[in-house]
Amino acid sequence: MEQQDTKERSPEHRITTAELGPFCFARCSCGWRGPARRARSLARTEGRKHAVG
Repeated sequence: MEQQDTKERSPEHRITTAELGPFCFARCSCGWRGPARRARSLARTEGRKHAVG
């Protein structure tokens, strides 16, 4: 998982999900990308956690 300095984060995080074959992952407008998951719900949850934290 990528980690970015908090100074580089944009004030607004727009989370989307994308699919790659049988996997789904969350990604953010700041450049963060979550790990690939088979469960879309898990990818969405990780995206929400990123946006809050």
